[in-house]
Amino acid sequence: MPVLNPYLSFRDNAREAMEFYRSVFGGELTFTTLGEANASEDPADQNKIMHGQLTTPSGFTLMGSDTPSSMEHTTGNNMSVSLSGVEADELTGYWNGLTVDAQFTMGLDKAPWGDTFGMLTDKFGVQWMVNIIGSPDGN
Repeated sequence: MPVLNPYLSFRDNAREAMEFYRSVFGGELTFTTLGEANASEDPADQNKIMHGQLTTPSGFTLMGSDTPSSMEHTTGNNMSVSLSGVEADELTGYWNGLTVDAQFTMGLDKAPWGDTFGMLTDKFGVQWMVNIIGSPDGN
């Protein structure tokens, strides 16, 4: 079953923010940097958080990342909705539905971490991220 989560964007303080949320909600916090994922060639971005994930004892998940230097970041407009899971057909269907009159940040394609990933802003201005775990056929 796909999962829908809030995904927060920060400018250079994702680690601090996610650690703060862990102090509030408890739980397990994991990080991957842009450098660890080979997701940026900019030396200034190597230690920035590509993906942080807080899984709480209450069962909800909060995700966040630093916005790379090459991308615009506007405080107050820094949240996306993340759809993720292994259900490739279902998630691709959602992606296709969201693409109507959308502005693409990144097409749905193989990501450096091995999953299929895409980002867009829908026709209503809502930012979406879709992550299909594993290979394109869901394995």
